[in-house]
Amino acid sequence: MAYFFLSMLRITSAEFVISAAKQAQFPKLPMPEVAFAGRSNVGKSSLLNSLVARKGLAKTSSTPGKTQQINFFRINDRYHFVDLPGYGYAKVSKTEREAWVRLIESYLSDRSQLKLVAALSDIRHEPTALDRDLFQWLDAIGRPFIIVLTKYDKVSPAQAQARYDEVMELTSVYSNRVGIIPYSSEIRHNREALVGVIGKALEGRLA
Repeated sequence: MAYFFLSMLRITSAEFVISAAKQAQFPKLPMPEVAFAGRSNVGKSSLLNSLVARKGLAKTSSTPGKTQQINFFRINDRYHFVDLPGYGYAKVSKTEREAWVRLIESYLSDRSQLKLVAALSDIRHEPTALDRDLFQWLDAIGRPFIIVLTKYDKVSPAQAQARYDEVMELTSVYSNRVGIIPYSSEIRHNREALVGVIGKALEGRLA
């Protein structure tokens, strides 16, 4: 696996801003943003906490689907990290799921501040149909995205390499995919690499 290490964003402060249930509640400040998307229980909140080195910033839960709104966090008083509701969680009503989809799609499609999407997929399993749909849709709307293969510490190096190669081949046709990074929130494997990509995106230097 080859990664590109960049001059790393140094995160000195992180604070919760708002949980938005509708587009009108999104912060109005023109701060560059990075969004984190993935199915329920893929480890988004744990990943966010590991990036900012704060255990309780994003609320984690053993119950999938805990994040039901779009959560905005202010980083270094200059940027936003954005935690999107997890998709694919079945134990909510169809009406709720449809509302989440509309909210997420409106954010991803229309948010001018959005510079990068971290699309999370569990490294222990093949990307699901919903994962693949997300990759395809982000590419179609022209959003730069990086695939983060979470829970690296749960597999062997050989298994991680095999999954990396599989996802690389699967997504090779997507021109807006800017990278693939296996990641562990537990041992912070590849934290520097991911923060480097995020910092480059926030500064408008991904091209």
